Amino acid sequence: MTFTIDTMIPSDWEQVRAIYLQGIATRLATFELNAPEWPIWDAARLPAPRLVARCDDSSLAGWAALSPVSSRCVYGGVAEVSVYVAEDQRGRGVGLALLTALVEQSEAAGLWTLQAGIFPENTASVALHHRCGFRTVGRREKLGQLDGEWRDVLLLERRSHIVGV
Repeated sequence: MTFTIDTMIPSDWEQVRAIYLQGIATRLATFELNAPEWPIWDAARLPAPRLVARCDDSSLAGWAALSPVSSRCVYGGVAEVSVYVAEDQRGRGVGLALLTALVEQSEAAGLWTLQAGIFPENTASVALHHRCGFRTVGRREKLGQLDGEWRDVLLLERRSHIVGV
């Protein structure tokens, strides 16, 4: 099945949420235990870029969005990346297409640094981010508990070569 990268619209939410829940279920993607309702998710993300991988049959293969890291103006060009791929679409280039487009559109929007927090066990996500120019800058040990177990989180960062140079 082929897909195109498109702007996420509110009517995509149910499919976006379903893909998010699939990621949550892996226990490799996030500390979250459930996906919030649209107004809460929407308020926690930057308005753009928000992207989806839209299949020929209108289903979604994945999504990507950015969250602000701080409300302080000095961090106005820094955002945290979220990329989620539907379970049945993993390994088909969806994540690479989404993250590549997200990087390009973030730079067009004036963002100079993207960061990602990834569980070390999520080797596919770490490799994807490295492929898109992120570098591992640290390991946050026992950052939080998931299912009663302390989890480390790798901090990855991508600094733009276009914005803020």
